Amino acid sequence: MIASQAYNQYKENFINTASPEELTLMLYNGLIKFIMRGIDCIDKQNVQETHNNIVKAQNIIAEFSNTLDMRYEISNSLGSIYEYIYSRLVDANISKDKKILEEVLELAKTLRDTWEQAVKITRKKIKSPEATSAI
Repeated sequence: MIASQAYNQYKENFINTASPEELTLMLYNGLIKFIMRGIDCIDKQNVQETHNNIVKAQNIIAEFSNTLDMRYEISNSLGSIYEYIYSRLVDANISKDKKILEEVLELAKTLRDTWEQAVKITRKKIKSPEATSAI
């Protein structure tokens, strides 16, 4: 019980102190986790838990979509991708189709990996001497 409370406190502190970039990465990881759980629940023929996990994935995608800054060209592209993923998640939830979830899982992993790489590149540029001397 105490270990569980300590872990929850640690997790809450981590989330509260995370940068926006880290929070986005956590959301991508959550998206992947819920899609994978949905696949597992389909395999176990647990309809209710399949539904619950797919809805959690849909909520993350909806949040990504709602927070796009449309002043940037990339936001239009991401918006289309998020819309497609959301639509496929709805299809998967209606049909309980594992293949659809596997399809969106690959898209989610690609988005997460791309985001992770972009964060690393940005951090490297910020820390580089050229970037510091140019400021």
